[in-house]
Amino acid sequence: MGLSTHILDTALGRPAANVRLILMELRDGVWTELAGGMTDDDGRCKTLLGNLPLEATTYELTFDTSPYFAAQGITSLYPHVKITFNVTDSTQHYHIPLLLTANGYTTYRGS
Repeated sequence: MGLSTHILDTALGRPAANVRLILMELRDGVWTELAGGMTDDDGRCKTLLGNLPLEATTYELTFDTSPYFAAQGITSLYPHVKITFNVTDSTQHYHIPLLLTANGYTTYRGS
């Protein structure tokens, strides 16, 4: 299956495009960068893993939100958002959405 994300700027009611993403993996107590990407015009990134398989492990997805808000002339409380999550069944798809404002965020497991 795979891994994807989507960012919705809930203050503006639209997708957050051109947000840089970094995907890390925790193995034996050490974080290793696996991949990265950017959100598209719809605020989505469907290719976070590239050609790598999804594995049952702990991942961390970092959303570099500071440039996104700076481009709008907005000062954000959170220069980046890090979401750490466990994949327990690598045969399933994991969708990690982010609902974002300059002063708060929410995440959940999507479909």
